[in-house]
Amino acid sequence: MAPFDPIHSLYTALLSTYGPQGWWPIRGVYTKQNNHYRTLSEEERFEICLGAILTQNTAWKNVEKSLVALQKHDLLDPQKLERMDMQKLALLIRSSGYHNQKAKKIRAFLDFLKQNKPVTREHLLAVWGIGPETADSMLLYAYQQPVFVVDAYTKRILSRMGLVEKDADYELVRSLLESAFASKTEQEKVKIFNEFHALFVEHAKQYCRTKPLCEHCPLNALCPKRL
Repeated sequence: MAPFDPIHSLYTALLSTYGPQGWWPIRGVYTKQNNHYRTLSEEERFEICLGAILTQNTAWKNVEKSLVALQKHDLLDPQKLERMDMQKLALLIRSSGYHNQKAKKIRAFLDFLKQNKPVTREHLLAVWGIGPETADSMLLYAYQQPVFVVDAYTKRILSRMGLVEKDADYELVRSLLESAFASKTEQEKVKIFNEFHALFVEHAKQYCRTKPLCEHCPLNALCPKRL
């Protein structure tokens, strides 16, 4: 009998409860079948990267409004967006909050793309305005690299399950989750990390909220309720 693995058990339980999440949405559409392996166009990759920047400190519904505004102006293209006046860009993405700052972050990312450097974690983290979560979101969802995205929801659920401390370092949590699937192929990791991150988000919204709804939580058998 195989030893109990809390990370694998958590992933299995969440996937069984919620099913495939179809991340990352393109033009607001969640593709829930085989999206992990589909070859993305350059425009789709760019849209995902923009979304990863715009979603900083805001809800996704606000990001979608900004992306729709950019699409209406035919600006989901790095060359066209680069020619856009900074103030006009800020107004178009106003719905995502911190719009002036995010416009500057987008410009910094555009400058990075012009350099034609390999899109690596190290290079992305060197870009102003791109932190670990944003960089990893780009790598996993836009460039389909096996990098786990850690966010506040991930830490909340894992800490309540007693698997990490509440203030656990980002890299420690990322390492914990990635190492649990070390035996998988690169393609399998991309699929699992894609779903697992999205499932953390869904579960945090449904049950593991700031004030958790533990009574009917589907993870009751796994969670010691360390709130």
